[in-house]
Amino acid sequence: MTVPPSDALLNRLKAMVGPSGWTDDPEILAPRLVEWRDRWSGATPLMLSPATTGETAAIVRFCAAEGLALTVQGGNTGLVGGQIPQGEILLSTRRMRAIRDVDPVDDVLVAEAGVTLAEVQAAAAEAGRRFPLSLASEGTATLGGVVSTNAGGVAVLRFGSARDLVLGLEAVLPNGEVWGGLRRLRKDNTGYDLKGLLSGAEGTLGVITAASVKLFPRPAGRAVAMVALEGPDAALDLLSRARRNADAGLEAFELMARQGIEFALRNIPGQRDPLSGAPPWRVLLEIASPDPAGAGHLMETLLSEASEAGVIGEAVIAASESQAAALWSLRENQSAAQKPEGATWKHDISVPVSQVPRFLREASGAMAAFAPGCRISAFGHVGDGNIHFDVLRPEGGDNAAHLARRAEGQARVHDIAIALGGSVSAEHGLGVMKADEARRQKDPAEIALLTTIRSALDPGRILNPRVLF
Repeated sequence: MTVPPSDALLNRLKAMVGPSGWTDDPEILAPRLVEWRDRWSGATPLMLSPATTGETAAIVRFCAAEGLALTVQGGNTGLVGGQIPQGEILLSTRRMRAIRDVDPVDDVLVAEAGVTLAEVQAAAAEAGRRFPLSLASEGTATLGGVVSTNAGGVAVLRFGSARDLVLGLEAVLPNGEVWGGLRRLRKDNTGYDLKGLLSGAEGTLGVITAASVKLFPRPAGRAVAMVALEGPDAALDLLSRARRNADAGLEAFELMARQGIEFALRNIPGQRDPLSGAPPWRVLLEIASPDPAGAGHLMETLLSEASEAGVIGEAVIAASESQAAALWSLRENQSAAQKPEGATWKHDISVPVSQVPRFLREASGAMAAFAPGCRISAFGHVGDGNIHFDVLRPEGGDNAAHLARRAEGQARVHDIAIALGGSVSAEHGLGVMKADEARRQKDPAEIALLTTIRSALDPGRILNPRVLF
């Protein structure tokens, strides 16, 4: 059971990290205590920023002994509230910034938890390799954070989520012991997959301090295109053709509804629509190839075939890196573009790929009946069945009234996803936002197993006490 920290205990924690490793300054703390969408805000008596694994271990060991709760935070880009403390001590990994090794022979990069995802990508590129995990928030999101939440991103279709890219971890366990599991092996059949267990545990089973991750060859050719289509069923047809034509070279396949595009064009400076006629749906797809000309040839062949079959309408292929970036910007700004539009019910669901069209039809119909006039922005990674289904208040409507119905509305959307064999969280995690909803949906035996694992490792519930089960 956790207890409020006394001034004496706080002073002992401060001494562990020195003057550069702590702050209680309200101005410095303020941006760390608010989630970027302003849905969650919190409070903490102290933020600790250890610079080493040893300092992290000393903090966790002390807190475990004294019954002090910790909330762990990386880049504060999480979308389910798990990184915002509500009175707990805030443990930030922001000072653990070293890239310890880049090995292009083993195709491994080892970096500490506070290194941003963009910095990991840049270090890999400097060695002539590639780290493929990519998010809209990669300039701020940290390696420790994306592994702890098992983040997905736009290249899951080919490379998998964060858990699939991890070879080994270094972590401080809830009792303060350090697990030195920074292995580089592709095959290690010697027991439980501990790195897999901590990946996606949202900081509840240990504080990740470093990770060894997989690197890949950099593609010589890349083609990015945006196409218009009439609906999600056509998107599945195009996806099937893309897989057949491009095989493993298909890296991204992103579906976007017209409403989200309109938000981006209206609310994000510099956005332009490359397609005419405001199509009801569109797909952004990317193909990579080891042949400099191969990706473009594959894309042209695919789109020509799909057009002749009547699957797609207008299409545009980026002719330069800047044009490719502009196409991707429309996709990456889908969430940010919603913020000026008012209150939103966010959903990060997954269903079997074959069920994406049915989910969109049923969920859209349910929300139109439940919240007349609501605006639906649906977008996501159709290639892996992950849809961000966001329900915004009616234009000119009342934010408070819309938010008051959020829990019931979200439950209806989640019920549809679960009935189709899906999940209430595809890539954002549960945090504090979805723990109760997941508990409502999951099998009792699964809940019991999850809680048993957590209780065994953290009986005092010291780490991220309000997160998960």
